[in-house]
Formats: sequence, C-alpha cells, structure tokens
Amino acid sequence: MEIFENYQREIKKYKLLTAEEEQNLSKEIQQGNKAALNKLVQANLRLVVCVAKKFSASYKFSIMDLIQEGNFGLMAAAAKYNYSFNTRFSTYAYAWIFQYMIRFVQNKTSIIDVPQKRKERIRMIENSELLFAQEYGRKPTRQELAAFTALPESEIAEILGYSYTVTSLDIECGAVGSEDSSTIGDLIPDDTYNPEEIFFEELDKKFIETMLSKLSARERLVVRSRYNLDRSNHSATLRELSQSLGVSAETVRQMEIRAVRRLKKITEFVG
Repeated sequence: MEIFENYQREIKKYKLLTAEEEQNLSKEIQQGNKAALNKLVQANLRLVVCVAKKFSASYKFSIMDLIQEGNFGLMAAAAKYNYSFNTRFSTYAYAWIFQYMIRFVQNKTSIIDVPQKRKERIRMIENSELLFAQEYGRKPTRQELAAFTALPESEIAEILGYSYTVTSLDIECGAVGSEDSSTIGDLIPDDTYNPEEIFFEELDKKFIETMLSKLSARERLVVRSRYNLDRSNHSATLRELSQSLGVSAETVRQMEIRAVRRLKKITEFVG
C-alpha cells in the first residue's frame, strides 16, 4: 500500500480544472497540442483512483494494476473529448475508465506466479514510466528512471530485463537412455476449458448488460457503438450513428451524454 499512498500524494500536485479550462484544453488538443492533452489527463488522475477503489473492493486485483488500466482509458477519453460536448470531462471520461478496467478484469490471467514484492517493483517502474511520459512526452532513460524512483540503476535494469525462460514443447523430458518419450507438451494440462474463468466472464457481461438495460434502446445502441462494447473494428463516430439512426449528430451526442450520466449514477449506486 506504500506505493499506492505515494502515488496518491504525487497526483495531488495536479490541480483540478474548471469547465472553462477543460474546454480551452480540448480546443488545443484538437489542434494537436500534446502538452494540453497531458494537462487534461493529469488533472483527472484522481478520478481513476476513485473508480479503481470501487473495483478493488469487488475484485482481487492490485489497485495499482487497476489504476494503470484506468489511466489508459483516461488518456483515450482525453484524446476523443470535444469542447462542444455539453458535459464536464470527468463525466465523459468515467465510461472510458470503467470500460478499460472491466476489460482488464475480464482478460487478466497470470501464467507465472510472480512474488508480491517483485510485482510491486514492476508496477512501480511501469507507473513511473507512465508519469514521466505524461510530463515530458517521451519514455525515460534507465538513468532517469533510477532518479525518478530512487531505486538503484542495477535493479532498474534487472526489472526491465525480466523475462520468462522459453523452451520447445517438443523436447523429450524422459531420463537419458529410458524408453519414456514424453515431451514437455505432454505434461502440460489441457486448460482450454476453464469453467471458473468462463463463469466470471459471463458474470461481468451480465453486470454490464444489467447496467445497459436501464437505458433506452437507442441509448444502448449509442453507448455500445461509441465505446465499442461489442469489440467491433472501431468505435462509431457521431456522424456514422446519426446516419444509421436517421437523426442529427448533435442529437446522437445528447443521447450519449444522457446515457453516460445515467450509467454513472447506476455504478455509484452499485458501488
């Protein structure tokens, strides 16, 4: 929890924005200003922490893992947010953060059980890289990471170079001279069918569907398409949805805003 507490202290240095400041930053982002994008993201890092706390109460994942995934959602929302939206950025970003965390919970699997201290060190490095990139617009060097994290450079190198040993599954593992021709692949259990994983995936899907069922049919379509909940090739644009629904792009935008606000209230109630 020390890493989490340090992270909370670190992000408090970024002041919250007014609605006018958010709109001005959005205009600059639309013009390709990366500094404006970073500022909008940094000012809303506390929102990700808030959502991650709700998730960590229900799922047995590190809160820092959830925060990192939520930060990816936050950055995606910042890149797509438009100053013409009649809503605060936090309301718009909430659904993106939620979606990234849900996807992480659904897809996360651990092939090799890494010791907890090692996980914390790896997560510290990853979060430090993310914070550095947000502030300076590039990845840090090994020396900069060492200074940023107060860890020895040798330990940074060890963690960055951490990898699994890979071997062929066709290598025979019987004793030399024996008639046993078993391979490593023969000894690996068939986990293609994992009823526990399937159960929890279905549980998550039902939770999302329950939330969406509170919306109107058109709102459900807009949310599914705009946030790519069905994992199609891309998220639908306002223009694409306006053409398929036979309404204006502004009407679609208002439908999205109402739907996101309603979903936010639902998740706050559930949490």
